[in-house]
Amino acid sequence: MKDSVKRAILGICLFLLAGAAVFAGGQSSAPAAGGANAPVSITVEVFDRGTDGGRSDPTNNNWTKWIQEKLLKDENISVTFVPIPRGQEGPGLITLMAAGDAPDICYTYGADLINTFRLQGGLFEMTPYVDSHMPDLKKWLGEDEALPGKLLINRQITPDGKLYAVPARRMALGLAYTGAFIRKDWLDKLGLPVPTTTEEFYNAIKAFKDKNPGNVSNILPIVFGDTVGGTTAMHMRGAFLDPKLSDKDRWIYGVETQPGYKETYRLLNRMYNEGLIDKDFALYNDGGTTTHNNLKSGRAGFYVADRDHPYRNSPGIQDGLALNVPGAQFVPIDPFKNSEGKTPKDIYDPQGILSFIPVYSKAPEAAMRYLNWLSIFENRYFLQVGPEGIVHDIVDGIPQLKRGEGLWIQNSDQNLDYTIPINGMDLGDPIKNENSVVNAFPAEYRDLIIEAYAMSLKDGRAPPVVSGVELIEATKYPELGDKWNDVLVQAITCPIAQFDRVWDDGIKAWLAAGQQAVIDERKAKYPY
Repeated sequence: MKDSVKRAILGICLFLLAGAAVFAGGQSSAPAAGGANAPVSITVEVFDRGTDGGRSDPTNNNWTKWIQEKLLKDENISVTFVPIPRGQEGPGLITLMAAGDAPDICYTYGADLINTFRLQGGLFEMTPYVDSHMPDLKKWLGEDEALPGKLLINRQITPDGKLYAVPARRMALGLAYTGAFIRKDWLDKLGLPVPTTTEEFYNAIKAFKDKNPGNVSNILPIVFGDTVGGTTAMHMRGAFLDPKLSDKDRWIYGVETQPGYKETYRLLNRMYNEGLIDKDFALYNDGGTTTHNNLKSGRAGFYVADRDHPYRNSPGIQDGLALNVPGAQFVPIDPFKNSEGKTPKDIYDPQGILSFIPVYSKAPEAAMRYLNWLSIFENRYFLQVGPEGIVHDIVDGIPQLKRGEGLWIQNSDQNLDYTIPINGMDLGDPIKNENSVVNAFPAEYRDLIIEAYAMSLKDGRAPPVVSGVELIEATKYPELGDKWNDVLVQAITCPIAQFDRVWDDGIKAWLAAGQQAVIDERKAKYPY
């Protein structure tokens, strides 16, 4: 679908959303009809990640059946799951909210999207119900590590003290974000060390292109995991950004307008023009299928993705690579050093995914009780580890996750698509959590996993957090994201001699299209 069409649909959906909120008739707290003892019915969003890698139907498997049966017994609530494609999370929610068909519980990582829904009057206010309907959730989330003295459940609270969305809590290992991975077998064939500096990284990638150690056709020294190279740049940019950039400036201006961010893309532009980056990267729009196939086939030398991505059962990058090219191996690297000799990189905020209830929900109280039920240890624990002997074995007193079979397969890490209030493993003990995560991978990958997580967290910096500030300007410019992506693609692919002009003109156009208004609002409302 062309960008112009997508943008038009987005605008229409936002317009319809405003109408949906008007016709919703205000906030309702009435339970579903059906008598005093009849179950209350709710619908709940679940990410549809497709069936690649042996995944199951996210709405009908042994996990959903367990939830449905136990929830009915514990809370007299009947739940139906509504799938939303993971790669189309934002547009999918916009369409459903606009039509008044969104589930009673929705979740998204997009705080700006939630803010848009709230400003349109589309969200149920949960403030009066926190202590009565969500006491276990409030206790589980606990203190906000990014804002000492405040509660995490209140992270999204508005300036007038109202709560429209509640966060998940990220566990310690869950803070690790991206990782960089390179073909160790190619380095060995060329007699090169694992890169420990940006220069060594560049030289290795250049040698991959020039000497083709894998003797493959159409070699791809670097592949991107997304269509604009943003994930790769995000992992590399710490080497170029000012290490003394304040949290205030990061929050107000972002890193996009910083000189170091431009230099990150200057390097990517250089490597693209030298044939080191897959020339077709901007054309891939298939949820990663093409990238995964390139990695498994043995044609690719380096990529950036989630902190443990190559070693996961799904999409099975390392397994597929080893099958196609015996002895081939991706290993984690951390070479992008800054002026202080550190390797800064983004890590996750302790706040995880955000859950909300549409204002037109007919069962908002039951929806909140469901979120609370999920936060109770025995429920989220089973959803993370499943039945012994099928989804986990006990090794040295610790659940060791394994692949699972048939309808017991976990479509996401530790079933995070179902355990909404938590991102990351929780066994009640940090050491057990770490061991369980590592032991969930095949034995031959565990040392690499430990190394990858350590690298992903090393010199990590979480995004700056400001709570209780209402930001409106960003909701007025739904096309800003697409415009920025266009700037990035053009900056990578333009001739080297044109890079400065393309970048500078792109930044000016992006600011004029609305980003300057966003910056001005943030500057005026920064509270500290």
